[in-house]
Amino acid sequence: MLIEFSVSNYRSFRDKQTLSMAATPRLSKKRNLFAPPVNGEKLPDLLKVAAIYGPNASGKSSLIRAMGIMGQLLAAPPSSSDEPLPVSPFRFDPKLQNEPSFFEYNFIQRGLRYRFVLRMTAQRIIEEQLVSYPKGKETLLYQRRFAEEGEQYVFGASLEGGKDVHNAWRRLTNPKTLFLSQAVANSSEELTQLRSLFSWFQTGLLVIEQNNMMGLSAASIRFLRMASDCTQDLRNFLRSVDIPVSAIQLNTEDAESVQGTKKLTLKEFFAAAQKDKVTLTHTSLLGKAEFDFSEESGGTKNLIGFWLPWFMINHADGSGILAVDELDSCLHPSIVDDLIAKHLDSGLDTQLIFTTHDTHLMNAKALRRDQFWITERDANGATSLFSVHDFEGREGEDVEKRYFEGRYRGLPLIRRG
Repeated sequence: MLIEFSVSNYRSFRDKQTLSMAATPRLSKKRNLFAPPVNGEKLPDLLKVAAIYGPNASGKSSLIRAMGIMGQLLAAPPSSSDEPLPVSPFRFDPKLQNEPSFFEYNFIQRGLRYRFVLRMTAQRIIEEQLVSYPKGKETLLYQRRFAEEGEQYVFGASLEGGKDVHNAWRRLTNPKTLFLSQAVANSSEELTQLRSLFSWFQTGLLVIEQNNMMGLSAASIRFLRMASDCTQDLRNFLRSVDIPVSAIQLNTEDAESVQGTKKLTLKEFFAAAQKDKVTLTHTSLLGKAEFDFSEESGGTKNLIGFWLPWFMINHADGSGILAVDELDSCLHPSIVDDLIAKHLDSGLDTQLIFTTHDTHLMNAKALRRDQFWITERDANGATSLFSVHDFEGREGEDVEKRYFEGRYRGLPLIRRG
């Protein structure tokens, strides 16, 4: 579960900006919160949902993309090639052009709080630091830092493996590779400390960028071929959002590889998914009709794509985070309302973070003032990120009306004439 995420010198983010999932005390709607299960440490309740608003090009998508940086790095194959790392510094300030982009994740995994800091340029990783907080006490696990004298490592006493193993991991880590990745890839099964944190970034924090949905729909189908007992879950999900699918039939040309005899890379996974033949049976008052997946509407394909990460955060360990860019562009507002309600009532410690232009959520009374976030860019082109709760107001006020009145800023400046 996520406590907060910070970013600076990345795309439109110049100075450090922080999205906090820590709940403000003394607000109502307790179903929107959960108490973080941390051993020996008292933390504030965490929010289950955060909705991010703002004009076009204000930095909303960049925030979601920044949250997914670790996922991109962990998914990339180890390489010493000239391929640049996926960062872009704030371009309007010449002083920052050669400075590293900064990312910080504060999160909880298996009852323990962690902080992970990453600084990198397109050419190399400058800093990688992992800190844990057993019973609230700050404990360094490892730190990797590049300076003029070269790359330096510090290993904490509580990092499992021992000196020889740590140095072996260090030697295997090249300038563009995460130490965390190499440690997990080259450790024995009994070393689970870093593996648990690796899994949090790889599958516990799922990020969907705006152009990913069609690829996800293919991935959903391929996932069902590997886990056919989940087909019923997809059917029920579609029916719950008024898509009258009564049956889903799957056939594949690549059955051997999905049965575990060959481990697919991410690229091979998506390529194989394109070969899958899927038939969806729709039911109406006149009877039933079968449709090939290619005949389905874009909206249905988007829903099938959204189902996979939705299923994963709700069925993994019940504490995942799903971050979606422009949720309203692929789902109808009523469906978004229903998904948020289901999410809040699920009883799971999962979190949904999304950007949107759909302001009716502000007046739907389902979310609290501290769950609405706004991005805006200043005269220097830099993004600021702030909560509606940062502004004076009362809990029951019409947030949508006040937003359009400019009380919270974050509106486009439209010049006429």
